[in-house]
Amino acid sequence: MVAHGGAEGARGRRILVIVPFPMDDAELANRRRQLSEVRVQGDSHFEYRPVKAAPAWFDSHHDRLISEMTVVGAGLGAEEEGFDAVVVDSVSDSGVQALRSVLDIPVIGPARAMYHTALMLGDRFSILTLWRPWIESYRYGLRLAGLTDRCASIRAVSDEPPDVFGLLDEKPEVPALLRDAAERCIAEDGADVILLGSTTMHDAGEYLRERLPVPVINPGPLSYKIAEACIDLGLTHAGAYGRPHAPKPALIEAMVEAAAAAERTA
Repeated sequence: MVAHGGAEGARGRRILVIVPFPMDDAELANRRRQLSEVRVQGDSHFEYRPVKAAPAWFDSHHDRLISEMTVVGAGLGAEEEGFDAVVVDSVSDSGVQALRSVLDIPVIGPARAMYHTALMLGDRFSILTLWRPWIESYRYGLRLAGLTDRCASIRAVSDEPPDVFGLLDEKPEVPALLRDAAERCIAEDGADVILLGSTTMHDAGEYLRERLPVPVINPGPLSYKIAEACIDLGLTHAGAYGRPHAPKPALIEAMVEAAAAAERTA
């Protein structure tokens, strides 16, 4: 990270949260509930913005490709709009590196944020996920981060696709299943820290913290605090992400608009 002049001043911090699915206001409200699970600064303002098109399940490189493009399309203009930081509301960290290549403000991805925070709290961590087909996506992200050997295990609680819009509202049995899986992570796999594998699981955070003997990291709320800290400390990413010599924002925007149109007519 490198120094970046404090931007918030008297107007407070403006943080854009990019939600990786098209959503209506009621569905976005479920995502905003994450703010009730963390103590953010009183002058921080979080704006939740859904993407215009999205993959169905985030279960493959095919889906990651689509999400990268639509998340980048949602965040390209964040700096010009006056935001002080961007948070991607997905443990896929979709679009994070690409946005860092075109924005000077901090761009935070919950996955790497929680992995590195976990290693300040313990030596090895385990990831809980709602759906078994997502396990390979975590393995992929861990390989990119060079942290495969620090992950004690990844445990899924279901073979049934989850509801990424309604979260856990209709599945009151899920927190107990997550607790049971976490206990196995600790007792059998040697985990020192438990990580929720999706921002859609945030409702289970407090339940697990009250019942487990190790730290539990809720990635969405954590990413909000890291964004605030980066703004307050005047930090943003270094030049490792490469500035495009011939940026083509209009091309990206046109591709996203075309994708949204295709979704509407599908």
